[in-house]
Amino acid sequence: NFVAFLDQIPLSILILAALTLGLAPFFPEPHIWEKLKMLAAGDLRRGMDIFDLALHAAPWLLLIAKLARVYLTRS
Repeated sequence: NFVAFLDQIPLSILILAALTLGLAPFFPEPHIWEKLKMLAAGDLRRGMDIFDLALHAAPWLLLIAKLARVYLTRS
């Protein structure tokens, strides 16, 4: 169950993952930003680029899901 899995991950770990893996490499620009620009321009075609986007986006998506879960269960 995804919700049970999400509940087991500490928020601090997701924040750390998003800021490190999610933004790496930091220079000249984060990969996630580069791949999102490629996606917007319609240039995201190679399998490696798609995999790279998924890899760098995963921590951010998990963090967003965790924050939504925390917010919704808090109310």
